[in-house]
Amino acid sequence: MRTLSVSGCLVLAVLAFAPAARAQSQNASQTVSATDEPSYRKEFIYGINFNTRGGLIGGVSVRSTKLLSQDWSRFWGIEAVEVKHPKEQRVTNINTGGTFVLGKSNYMFAIRPTFGVQRVIFRKAPESGVQVNALLGAGPSVALLMPYYISYDLTDRQANGQIKQGTQQKIVNQQYDPNVNTEAGRIIDRAPLFAGISETKPNIGAHLRGALSFEYGRYRDAVAGIEAGFLVEAYTKKLTILSVQSASSTKALNEQFYPSVYLTLYLGHRS
Repeated sequence: MRTLSVSGCLVLAVLAFAPAARAQSQNASQTVSATDEPSYRKEFIYGINFNTRGGLIGGVSVRSTKLLSQDWSRFWGIEAVEVKHPKEQRVTNINTGGTFVLGKSNYMFAIRPTFGVQRVIFRKAPESGVQVNALLGAGPSVALLMPYYISYDLTDRQANGQIKQGTQQKIVNQQYDPNVNTEAGRIIDRAPLFAGISETKPNIGAHLRGALSFEYGRYRDAVAGIEAGFLVEAYTKKLTILSVQSASSTKALNEQFYPSVYLTLYLGHRS
């Protein structure tokens, strides 16, 4: 009887403990899932862009992101970059030391508003680690063609290069025109950057981008990372960056489609 009594007590103890253990397990699982949930709803980042169509620094960008669920979010952003022709060649006037791009007729600056979605591929730990996101975006593009001005020597000179007697040196700032500025040796230097800003012409196009971002942040309200991806951009006509004397050759030299690969370093905050 004593043995049965002890066994009964053990059974009763197990039955009494089971609901409490179940409740504790449920609470633990809820705590784990709660820590997995993002602690923010909005994110704002700004970055520096490097791309295969730009120079040392391609441009700048900003982006605002809003969470839709644990893994999905939507964003809007805007990017401003300079687009260069792959055949641009910088030369130096050995007499003056001035530098200019031979054959360049226009600067091209692209402004790209982008709208898209982002999905978490790999989520980082709450306070450290690396998170991997995939994003896809598209939007309009506005290309601003600003005339490329040069300082050109129009002085009347003799065959040996000396200024003719009774004439004065005449140097003018004007947009490069291969049919007017026919002697490269008379190009003194590139004119100031904004010399032709009043003659800037807009051109409308569209772009599509896809990328992976590698996000790192030690704190829940701060974010830093790298975004690497591709971008395809197209306009309604060929945009003239470089010019040659033949109009048909100029058209063949320039492009209507602008594919590129880019890398953006960004910082931001969350709320």
